[in-house]
Amino acid sequence: MTAAGTIRVVVVDDHDLLREGVTACLSGFEHLEVVGEASSGEVAIREVRRLVPDVVVVDLVMPGMGGAEVIRRLRAEHPAMGLLALSSFTERERIREVIQAGANGYLVKSVDAESLAEAVRGAATGRGAYSAEVTQILAFGTERRTSALETLTPREADIAQLLARGRSNAEIAKALELSLFTVKSHVSNILMKLHVRSRTEAAAFILSPEERE
Repeated sequence: MTAAGTIRVVVVDDHDLLREGVTACLSGFEHLEVVGEASSGEVAIREVRRLVPDVVVVDLVMPGMGGAEVIRRLRAEHPAMGLLALSSFTERERIREVIQAGANGYLVKSVDAESLAEAVRGAATGRGAYSAEVTQILAFGTERRTSALETLTPREADIAQLLARGRSNAEIAKALELSLFTVKSHVSNILMKLHVRSRTEAAAFILSPEERE
């Protein structure tokens, strides 16, 4: 992020019209600047190394290196960078693969301009962002989601809600007046009870579509 608070973005998509559309969409918002584009995964890796943006928006289905692999490599090279997947596909396994690769969020291509811009802003600060359809799929349906959440203790439920809103362990500890060690222990229990592998995946599970609107 620049000193003036502008979020620098690279857009990756092998379809020229779609890539240019995302660029035009984001460029219309204050404090968002598309500094580069890439038409393939291989080009994306090189451009991100050269430009070091705050956020990369990545199409998942591309010839050669696919979006999930792009995200995996970028996450390994740039641990703090915001990485957003943008796709027409919402299969559960594809979504989980992308999250496990290190994406901050997963948006369907029908997302509206404001939601996309907000997702980019969130990714720049490490927050997760998911389309409602994706959240619903990750939750495996309302019944399973409710059942899993009911296994949380009252304290774990409080922490889970803060975790889902992107709060760090330190921020949660301060808000609830707990030690950092205690929060870390509760977070580990929450991940285990929800049968998820990461904070990002937990956030997608915890937040219902209604809570994201």
